Amino acid sequence: MDTVASYIIRIYRFEKDRPKSLVGVVLEAGKKGKKAFQSYDELWEILNSPTPPRPNPLPRGGEGAGGNSRKH
Repeated sequence: MDTVASYIIRIYRFEKDRPKSLVGVVLEAGKKGKKAFQSYDELWEILNSPTPPRPNPLPRGGEGAGGNSRKH
């Protein structure tokens, strides 16, 4: 049985005279991560892809993130 994914779409910018000009992110409900889009077409691809959106890796601070993490 196929499951239906639920998404949260956050639109940060759009132009009234160009409705396909969107900028925002897609989050899959109940999952970590987000996928950015910069146009209507990119949003459509994310929502209609056969696989769920993969999160964009974000660098994290702290130990193990390239910082000075020597053990004493």
